[in-house]
Amino acid sequence: MDEKTQKKYMELAIELALAGEGGVNPNPLVGAVIVKDDKIIGSGYHALYGDLHAERNAIKSVQDKELCKGATMFVTLEPCSHQGHQPPCAQALIDYGIKEVYIGSSDPNPKVSGRGIKMLEDAGITVHTNVLKEECDAINQVFFHYITTKKPYVVMKYAQTLDGKIACYTGESKWVSSEESRAEVQKLRNKYKGIMVGVGTVIADNPSLTCRLEGGRNPIRIICDTNLRTPLASFVVESTEQFQTIIATGCDDEERLALYRKKGVKIINPGLNDKGHVNLDNLMNLLGEMEIDGILLEGGGSLNESALESGIVNHLITYIAPKIFGGKDSKTAVEGMGVESPSSAYILKNPIIRRLGEDIVIEGDF
Repeated sequence: MDEKTQKKYMELAIELALAGEGGVNPNPLVGAVIVKDDKIIGSGYHALYGDLHAERNAIKSVQDKELCKGATMFVTLEPCSHQGHQPPCAQALIDYGIKEVYIGSSDPNPKVSGRGIKMLEDAGITVHTNVLKEECDAINQVFFHYITTKKPYVVMKYAQTLDGKIACYTGESKWVSSEESRAEVQKLRNKYKGIMVGVGTVIADNPSLTCRLEGGRNPIRIICDTNLRTPLASFVVESTEQFQTIIATGCDDEERLALYRKKGVKIINPGLNDKGHVNLDNLMNLLGEMEIDGILLEGGGSLNESALESGIVNHLITYIAPKIFGGKDSKTAVEGMGVESPSSAYILKNPIIRRLGEDIVIEGDF
């Protein structure tokens, strides 16, 4: 099969995989397409955590299963070879007579890595790897990071003006960015399993931190609150029965903690760092143990500073509006003393610049 045809089918598999955003965490996004005689006879994707994987959904979609014999499958990630919530997908390909498989990404999960490919090859199936690997890898940054580090993949997001302000000196911040940028943020809230802010944001804005996409998934709300100042009447506390809330604190006042627990809030204590704030590295370990694989960090300047300083941020998305607020007392995205010289700056790797509505978006990795 020529490269152009391979690309066509794998691009379709990637498109299918992305339909699972918000439903599969902490599992990977996977799409699969089954082809025979240059015609698509089946396709599927992993839609919900615990449900059928992409390969089995693709096979399920084939009306006459006899057609699978001698067919070719394109799948964005190496088929699993172990028993989890579902039986191994590699075995399904063998059982239904798939004879050739094109794979995009290898699976770094130690339970799978290389074993799925070997299982297929041992059964006489021809396997091609690294087909649109870069594109397939890109859709599973969260999964790859989580499965190898056991910590959430953290995306820092903020909107600012041309002069670097996220709010006016009054604290007013609605709205810095365009309607299109705000709509994209709702997609991010659906994509990542957790959303994290500092207590200052809760006190100042009383945010809902929910996803307003129709049919979207609400992220688990994580509040960094060293001294447990989150108002009991705040929306994140009052709505905990409907939308899960976690407060990370250093407070050990059991009587006060009980008030939050009574509301349904989950309290965790990751300890404090050398500045007396919530230890974010320890917090990431605890959240990872809770299977929170990705976090959208919508913090204010103080939490953003701590996050960068602690090294937990993996990716940055900045929405820059064509506005100027001015003023030395206007809020900035990263507070504190800042770095001592340009050579000490936090450097964004592989930056991408794009237009969204009236805004300019810059994003990249750390």
